[in-house]
Amino acid sequence: MKLELCGVDCGYRDRTVLRGLSFTVSSSEIVCLLGPNGVGKTTLFKTVLGFLKLQGGKILADGEDVRTWSRKKYARTIGYVPQSHTPPFPFTVFDVVAMGRTAYLDAFASPSQKDLDIAEEALEALEITHLRDRIYTEISGGERQMVLIARALAQQPRLLVMDEPTSNLDFGNQMRVLAQIKRLAEKGMGIVMTSHFPDHAFLCASRVALLSREGFAIGPPDEILTEQSLRKVYGIDVKITTTEVGNGRTVRACVPVLQ
Repeated sequence: MKLELCGVDCGYRDRTVLRGLSFTVSSSEIVCLLGPNGVGKTTLFKTVLGFLKLQGGKILADGEDVRTWSRKKYARTIGYVPQSHTPPFPFTVFDVVAMGRTAYLDAFASPSQKDLDIAEEALEALEITHLRDRIYTEISGGERQMVLIARALAQQPRLLVMDEPTSNLDFGNQMRVLAQIKRLAEKGMGIVMTSHFPDHAFLCASRVALLSREGFAIGPPDEILTEQSLRKVYGIDVKITTTEVGNGRTVRACVPVLQ
């Protein structure tokens, strides 16, 4: 699948937040959106998902204008993983994942055995079958994030939109979630995600889109995330370091320089 944003303007009613945004997301690719709070990352996601009306430009999926889509077609094509989610009732983990099959059900219909099997497969794909019968509200933040990804996988989408998938997670759980995101891309899923951490883009992104109030740049992380560009966008001094991690591999990292 190829998602194309062509000169997109988005915002709320008479207030435009982002103008003239153009980039693509293809299968097996991870595009990471970086930028300061309030720059419009979540607004862009809401527009891509059809929650907000497109103010200008086009959003195409394999050449098809998504404005012609029904809500069911959206849900069957693009999966969404929010920053956090707390259901109003104490559902089990399996129930939460099975909710991903809603897009395939008629009104008031119950999930079929096929739907339940697909939910089981989503749990297995993320290696969280052991959480199946746990109460969702009683598991850890990292586990909840894995469950939300499994729910999105149960939709069987062709693209995943992930809004800060590592927010509120400890360091270990952040890395576990990023590792799963990389595996999903390796299996052919196209992914667009936001993060507040440049290091996350260095670790897993194919390309990075750096948003600021002055402009927009997209390209490989090593080219877009420089000491100069990060200083301009975030208003702090940083150093980009490169570390050998064995087997000829290196990892780049962003180190803030506190005054």
